[in-house]
Amino acid sequence: MSSVIKHPVITGLRRMFILVTPNETSFEKIEDVPNYVDEAVPYFIALIIMEWAVLYIKGETLPRLNDSFSSLSNGVLSLLHGLLFRSTELAAFMWTYKHFNMVTLPWNNPITWILCLLGVDFVYYWVHRCGHEVNIMWAGHQTHHNSEDYNYSTALRQSFLHRYANWMFYMPLALFLPPSIFLVHNQFNLIYQFWVHTETVGKLGPLEWILSTPSHHRVHHGRNPYCIDKNYGGVFIIWDRLFGTFEAEKEEEKVVYGLVHNIDSWEPVHAQLHHLIYVIKSAWNIQGISNKLSVLLKGPGWSPGKPRLGCLEDIPQVKQNPVKYNSDVSTWRTIYIWLHFLIFLLLWQPNLSMNKQSLSTTYMTVNIIYIVFSLFVFGSMYDKRSYANELEMVRSVLFVVAWQLGVAMPVSRAVCGWYLVSALIWVPVVILNKTAVKKKMK
Repeated sequence: MSSVIKHPVITGLRRMFILVTPNETSFEKIEDVPNYVDEAVPYFIALIIMEWAVLYIKGETLPRLNDSFSSLSNGVLSLLHGLLFRSTELAAFMWTYKHFNMVTLPWNNPITWILCLLGVDFVYYWVHRCGHEVNIMWAGHQTHHNSEDYNYSTALRQSFLHRYANWMFYMPLALFLPPSIFLVHNQFNLIYQFWVHTETVGKLGPLEWILSTPSHHRVHHGRNPYCIDKNYGGVFIIWDRLFGTFEAEKEEEKVVYGLVHNIDSWEPVHAQLHHLIYVIKSAWNIQGISNKLSVLLKGPGWSPGKPRLGCLEDIPQVKQNPVKYNSDVSTWRTIYIWLHFLIFLLLWQPNLSMNKQSLSTTYMTVNIIYIVFSLFVFGSMYDKRSYANELEMVRSVLFVVAWQLGVAMPVSRAVCGWYLVSALIWVPVVILNKTAVKKKMK
């Protein structure tokens, strides 16, 4: 039985639910800590496939490809920071531990491991809560919530901005917890939260009292008035029960997902930045230093004369089974977008990640800019923007030129040929569209 439990596949599955022992996941040095997040990716993919299979067998609606693209592309954007810089949380934690550590707890003691498990999740509760209740932090975290669907791909819809505020919350833990154990649990906390993003798992009995479950997290992602600012726990729901932010899922009222005011776009750069732009404009335009600070530091629903988090009655009631944002994109265009998108998911970004130590900063920066531009173009194509066709033609030509000059990520001639064919496809499309527009103007 022991050999079965320790089989690599089973071990990887156990890590998803933190069903591991301190002995097998404690390390003295940072360098020895495995990249558990990367190792969990196959399990993420397996769960996504299983969810599709379950929904298909039950005859329920499958995840929408446009929404899945939006979630995955936002996930890619959130990872690009790591190609140029070290983890913000880890770097700050290590610096604080080196200069201000007060108690040196042994790295190989189970009590240290358990303290870190609880400490990281306790801090995550407050990081997450502030991500909803402090407007400038919500500007980052809202990306994770701006899908009107709720499935395993939603878990990958992450913000690249939120990490720049997270790190400061974890600093008190560095006063007594070793960085290597912090890194273990910082990863486990993230990995655990993947499986709660689904509607295919119902309530789980007594576990609902202790753990964050799919039922609890469905409430957290809801825009029904009773769901707003509830259930922040990452691994444990006990913090919400202690601090008054717990709300059980109601059987009589189906959870409706998304933002209070949805963005109606599949384009990931807009999804990441739209609320930050709104916050900056609001703070700039409002009169008085106090009001400007309040726009930044109070809740997204605040305005002069209202409570810190705004008024609950201002939250619009939701219709059951509302009409979701959609765009009527042809099948061939959908196939085209996904073929190019999969090149980034399977070839481009992994290659950059594996070779980042040997690649120059300039080379990495150029490739990152190209990835961001590409995701912007794909999202614009899904949104049927008037400029999308021209941008895709330019994007394909740019790659062929960059490949010839040796400044693009090295890929096979077949992939380069596909980009060349893609560029040629869009030339007549763009010409015909411009001709049609001119005729209409006449």
